Amino acid sequence: MSNEFVPFLVQMVFAAAVPLAAFGFALLIGQRAKRSAAKDTPYECGMEPRGTSSPRFSIKFYLVAMLFIVFDIEVVFFFPWAVAFRDAGSLSWAMLWGMLFFTGLVVAGLAYEWKRGGLDWSR
Repeated sequence: MSNEFVPFLVQMVFAAAVPLAAFGFALLIGQRAKRSAAKDTPYECGMEPRGTSSPRFSIKFYLVAMLFIVFDIEVVFFFPWAVAFRDAGSLSWAMLWGMLFFTGLVVAGLAYEWKRGGLDWSR
C-alpha cells in the first residue's frame, strides 16, 4: 500500500470509531428507564396532544419549494460564471449569450409557473 493513503485510512478509521465509541459508551453507562404509555407520549406544554404528528401539506408548499431550488441553483451558477467572464477575453460574447440563454430558460419557467398559479397563495 502506498504511503500517501495512510493518512486517509487513519482519518476514515477515526471517523468511524468516534461515533461507534460514543454509542457504545451510551449503551454501557446510560440509565435504562422503564417505558410506559404516559412516558412515550410527546410533551406539548402540558397539553394533551391532538391530531396526527405529520399533517398533510398543500401542493403549493412543494411548488414554492421547487421554485426556490431552481432559483437558488441559478444564483449558484452566476457566481463562478461572473468570475470566469471577467477573465474570458475573446470568449466573453459567447459566454454572455450562453448565460442569457440559461437565464431565459429560468425566466420562462417562472412565467409558466406564474401562469399556472403556482405563486398564487389565495387558492
